Amino acid sequence: MKVLVTGGAGFIGHNAAIYLKNQGYDTFALDNLKRATGFAVERLSMHHVPLVKGDILSLKALRNVLDSVDVVVHAAAYISVEESIKKPALYFRNNVAGTANIANACLRRGVKLIYISSAAVYGTPVHLPINESHPANPISPYGLAKLMGEEAVKFYARQGLKYAILRLFNVYGPGQSSAYAGVITRFIERLSVNKPPIIYGDGQQTRDFIHVYDVAEAIKLTMENNVENETLNIAAGTPVTINELAEHVTKLAGLSLKPVFAKPRPGDIKHSHADTSKARRLLGFTPKISLEQGLKMLLKSGEKRRVQG
Repeated sequence: MKVLVTGGAGFIGHNAAIYLKNQGYDTFALDNLKRATGFAVERLSMHHVPLVKGDILSLKALRNVLDSVDVVVHAAAYISVEESIKKPALYFRNNVAGTANIANACLRRGVKLIYISSAAVYGTPVHLPINESHPANPISPYGLAKLMGEEAVKFYARQGLKYAILRLFNVYGPGQSSAYAGVITRFIERLSVNKPPIIYGDGQQTRDFIHVYDVAEAIKLTMENNVENETLNIAAGTPVTINELAEHVTKLAGLSLKPVFAKPRPGDIKHSHADTSKARRLLGFTPKISLEQGLKMLLKSGEKRRVQG
């Protein structure tokens, strides 16, 4: 099976491409490289994953890469909530128009599409845990763009496109860029230079953290189980407060620093965790990497990079 990963030099994209390659899939990556990191590009090369430079907004680029492809994993997206508030049109153009291009191209070529969406489509929860039938009421342009991307995929599905939508919760792991890092990466970056974690708000907000390798496994299972025209939450299904996270990662780093509290950020919600029963039922998916294991892996890889210079 030949798999194309868009946004293949991004955080989720390059990890998914490498994982699928290592699982025996004929995998290659597409990225315009405007927001790629050297870390991701180097890892793709090390794992012999071909990287093609191209933009999802270019129909010509898509025509050139879709020959003989069986599945497209569409991970290309701008991902900063804060930036989306300042530059909404940029997010609608890249994330919505780009997704419509991908979906249309997949339909025309008879290629299955796995669209990487986000829990941001739900907005402020009206009930917990959040299942896939929860109302979609995004509170940021980023979340709205992801939801509009889902609707673009479903539009082309009504014309025959086969798809699966994976709504990811708080993903962490190797290769998150500093500019768009999640809370775990930001905590570890500060602790690595003996600075305390910064918590926005009171720290009682909860999140549902999942390692990017488990996300890649969920993508693989989606392909292997031939899941079609379904929307699935991909998460650990376990709420963790940001205060608990800060305490945990600080302890694992061998430090005794107290967090610094700052004003809440616009677009943040108070509580979020997923109902993952549908993914368990349709995919047999259960995360393999605990939060403690994932944190230890990140701390260890950070130490290794510092030693190497």
